[in-house]
Amino acid sequence: MKIQIQNGVPYVNGEVVSWADIVVTIAGVPVTGITGIEYEDDQEVSQVYGAGRYPVGYAKGRITSKGKISLLQEEVVSIQRQAPSGRLQDIAPFNITVAYLPANGFVVIDKLRNCLFPKNSRGWKEGDTKSVIDLDLVMSHIEWHNK
Repeated sequence: MKIQIQNGVPYVNGEVVSWADIVVTIAGVPVTGITGIEYEDDQEVSQVYGAGRYPVGYAKGRITSKGKISLLQEEVVSIQRQAPSGRLQDIAPFNITVAYLPANGFVVIDKLRNCLFPKNSRGWKEGDTKSVIDLDLVMSHIEWHNK
């Protein structure tokens, strides 16, 4: 493996991850009608004070995770067919896997655990040639980078 340093940024074989290198699965099924995905977790961190004016330490609290997935309407309809009532909100918790598979071979996999769709909506405008639906994700936690 050859690592190049250019402008202070290391390049591995000169190639970075692109959208075409990402494979997303919902409940183990690869999703082809996806146009975007976002996910994050946030942790409460508070300063702890003792004697004096400055903190003597810090404490970590809850971790909250959230995300959003953008799918073509046909993909949403396919997922919605799995719901017993026909409502996305009634689908049992599922996992989403986001695999980064670049040509350089450094595979990274993030797992979004126990996901739910809290909302279902549609929207069209004159001239639209496709419908991309943004769906919020509620999840229990994220397993980052194969951990």
